[in-house]
Amino acid sequence: MSDGRAWEGNIKVRLYERIRERGYDSLTAFAEARPAVPLYLLAEELGKDDVAAVQVLSGLLAEAEQRKQVTRFVRDVLVRMLSQSLPDGWPVVLDDANRFKVAKALGTWTAYTPETHKERVRQARAALRAMPPPPGWRPLGPDDELLLTLLPDEEV
Repeated sequence: MSDGRAWEGNIKVRLYERIRERGYDSLTAFAEARPAVPLYLLAEELGKDDVAAVQVLSGLLAEAEQRKQVTRFVRDVLVRMLSQSLPDGWPVVLDDANRFKVAKALGTWTAYTPETHKERVRQARAALRAMPPPPGWRPLGPDDELLLTLLPDEEV
């Protein structure tokens, strides 16, 4: 998708046409039917050549803001970033390679977090570093018990 077609035309119209073609009435419903699937794979499913992951992310955030479910969105993005960077779950050993994978997932998550939730994400990251999850932990959705502890559903 490096040819720039994802940025041509009306992006929102294209996204919503694609999700309706697949039987969904919202981008959120489409994404929820694919828990823990990385954003770039959601984008590829909607249009390998003309949908970008950041467009999916932006659409999901807009819907979360409308529904007042931004905290859940933030947890969902973490699940998708962890799935992408740590497909086998939290590493048993945090050697340099695994530390990089964790840092990449958490750094990308932070970058994708709206300003309203940045401080809460910083606190959650610090908690994950101070007390890492058990080896193999792989949240399968935004309602994972540990994630709910780190980022409860109170909206800020």
